[in-house]
Amino acid sequence: MSQRAMSSSSLRRLLLRRLSDGGGSSSAMMVSTTLNNDRTLWYSRPPSWSSSSSSSREASTTTKRSGEEKSTSGDAKKKNKDEDEEEEQQTTSFGYASVPKTKKESLVREVFASVAPSYDVMNDLMSVGMHRLWKDYFVHKLAIFPGMTHLDVAGGTGDVSFRVLKKLRKVDREGTGKEAKSRVIVSDINPAMLKVGEKRAEQKGLKNPGFDTKTDAELEFVEANAEKLPFEDESVDQYTIAFGLRNVTNIDIALREAHRVLKKGGRISILEFSHVQEEPLKSLYNFYSFAAIPTMGQIVANDRKSYQYLVESIRKFPKQERLCDIMRGEGFSSVDFENITGGIVAIHNGYKL
Repeated sequence: MSQRAMSSSSLRRLLLRRLSDGGGSSSAMMVSTTLNNDRTLWYSRPPSWSSSSSSSREASTTTKRSGEEKSTSGDAKKKNKDEDEEEEQQTTSFGYASVPKTKKESLVREVFASVAPSYDVMNDLMSVGMHRLWKDYFVHKLAIFPGMTHLDVAGGTGDVSFRVLKKLRKVDREGTGKEAKSRVIVSDINPAMLKVGEKRAEQKGLKNPGFDTKTDAELEFVEANAEKLPFEDESVDQYTIAFGLRNVTNIDIALREAHRVLKKGGRISILEFSHVQEEPLKSLYNFYSFAAIPTMGQIVANDRKSYQYLVESIRKFPKQERLCDIMRGEGFSSVDFENITGGIVAIHNGYKL
């Protein structure tokens, strides 16, 4: 027997004995086969080693894939969140519906073009006449002085403007006569509402005062968007908006415009439907709003859809404290609010200092 054969034989016996002690018959068979085929021993591993290495590689691959899947899942969630935030920035509420911001203005135009002819009658029916008392109180709280310029935004039919005008003309006559010409400007984005307001002003003898035109306040009607007012910076002493702020597309931009046109020391006053907190008024108010108002709109104006929107828009409007925060964010100081009729409506005030 050659030295190589002897060496291989001895080595085979040695390894077979050791593998038989701990590696099992399959391991012994593999080594025996390898040696009989005259292959290099050191490149052959027992199945247990191979299985362990394979399992380790599979576990590593699985972990890597799991990590990649988690990363991909995380990226997808982040992408979806970013897309949702972007969509939210591009949409706004139209009642309970979510619509593109670019479309809300035209949708609101359609609503008020539809309700304009019966707007005053519907206000009486919806509020059981309370809207007149709310507006009287609202104007009573305003500061009126000779030579002032008062801007009433979303003033349409003139309910607030006419009240301000009457007070201002009375105050004008008590002035020195040296003050600047007083002005009351009715601004609205909807020409149909302005047309109703101008007609009412003529019927009431307000558009052509018939008084001393050198001192009596003038009444003007201007078609304008609350978010892009056609007035110069710091040109207005007082800014009011009654039951109109909830209909603008971007409340913050409208308030920013109000701040821009107000003079230093000027005041903004907002009269708007708000949120009732106390029971049982809250439940009664909700029932009346959703069950009665759209039905009255159908009966009186043959327009249930528009009045359904008006009810829903109230619920989507910011709560009292939140509106105060938005006003402060747009630069107003000394911001406060007052609930009327349990919070069915609220008056918010702020100043440009």
